[in-house]
Amino acid sequence: MKMNFNLNLIQTQKLIMTPELKQAIEILQYNAMELNEFINEELLNNPILEKVTQSPEAEEAPIKPEGETEEPYEYNLDKGDKKEIDWEDMVNYFEDARPLGNLSYNPDSEINYDNFVADEETLKDYLLMQLKVTKLDPKIVKVCEYIIENIDDNGYLHMNDEEAMVLFNHTSEEIDQMIRLIQTFDPPGVCARSIKECLLIQMYQQGFEDSLEATLVMDHLEALGEKRFAQIAKKLGETAERVQEAYDYIKTLEPKPGRSFSSLREVRYIVPDVYVEKVKDEYVVMVNDAAAPRLQINSFYKGLLKQLNKDTMTTEYISKNLQSALRIIKSIEQRRNTIYRVCNAIIEYQYEFFEKGMLYLKPLNLRNIADEIEVHESTVSRAVNGKYIQCPNGLFEIKYFFQSGVKSAGGEGVSSESVKSVMKDMIDRENPKKPLSDQAIADTLVDTGINISRRTVAKYRDEMNILPSSKRKRF
Repeated sequence: MKMNFNLNLIQTQKLIMTPELKQAIEILQYNAMELNEFINEELLNNPILEKVTQSPEAEEAPIKPEGETEEPYEYNLDKGDKKEIDWEDMVNYFEDARPLGNLSYNPDSEINYDNFVADEETLKDYLLMQLKVTKLDPKIVKVCEYIIENIDDNGYLHMNDEEAMVLFNHTSEEIDQMIRLIQTFDPPGVCARSIKECLLIQMYQQGFEDSLEATLVMDHLEALGEKRFAQIAKKLGETAERVQEAYDYIKTLEPKPGRSFSSLREVRYIVPDVYVEKVKDEYVVMVNDAAAPRLQINSFYKGLLKQLNKDTMTTEYISKNLQSALRIIKSIEQRRNTIYRVCNAIIEYQYEFFEKGMLYLKPLNLRNIADEIEVHESTVSRAVNGKYIQCPNGLFEIKYFFQSGVKSAGGEGVSSESVKSVMKDMIDRENPKKPLSDQAIADTLVDTGINISRRTVAKYRDEMNILPSSKRKRF
């Protein structure tokens, strides 16, 4: 075997995950809350970064010569052969750049007046108030207060009776008697230790002590939840119609008595990342700057760039933080631009949905949008993950527009949401005594031009939390 040394030139392509690229990918997939947390953390760590305090509308956009097109928002942080970077030129570039399709950011619009509620009465406050107007021995009141403090927000009691007996030196019968006293308080069903006890308390207060309804709750609650009316009727010697009538009454009872005392402060609002408005005959996409506030370079450090000696340690510190700040600003602006382009492509593809409604939603996958805006599918996936869009049709998660579907008789796709909407309308209009089976629904959809199998109908019905025909039947 002959061995020798050769010098060969080979060209290869490799994907290198640099820290800057990794940061840009992470920022792209952040939702509004995560992005704000990231920005606040960077504002604490990097003194050169600061939020834009004035509205971008107050700043005059640079005037462009006629015929000049908008350049992509890109800046190479490492361009040039010089070892030193022209920071002043770079800062001026980022200060002058303005991405398209942004909604003006007004900090005053972030104020939510639901957070200014003066006072709210809780369930425990309401029960303690009723306890105070009850003429009881102070020792008993103290035990009742302890019991009330062990009631959760739904109105259920979670207490160790043995611990209360040792703590207050009372017998089990005395503790149980105090619990029954609190169970007479408003709202009905409060201080119950199980769903069965909660329902029975409400029924007894309404005069259903010795009734079929009480028997069903005590002995057949699980079967009743599964709507096995015929089986229950056979065991009790009643008719299925009478059992179903009792079931209708039991459904009117409140399974969570404390629900009416829920706090408004627990309400969480969705902040849309994108707004879509119809202006004349066109839909305009606007990225919400309130979901991701604009950043800029602190003016104090900007002035230091012109004054410092290039050899000082201060220059090295500013250069390090300035490069980090500009990369963050660039990544956030690229995130805005990517979301804008993705939503613009979605609107063009789903134009009939925005014009005519749910039934005209088309099947769509990530590849369709990725090919349209010339990016990778993973980029589109990160851009839509956990983000919301507000349009004239309502508030939707952006992923909602990426639907699977079935084929119609004409060969065109029909989205799963459109099929579900048709199915729900059919079920709502069905005869309760003769509900439509999955096969009957599938046959009807095939007759209307939607090629769908019975198994797919059952799958869509389960996703809509609709019971099968045997459990929807009215006797």
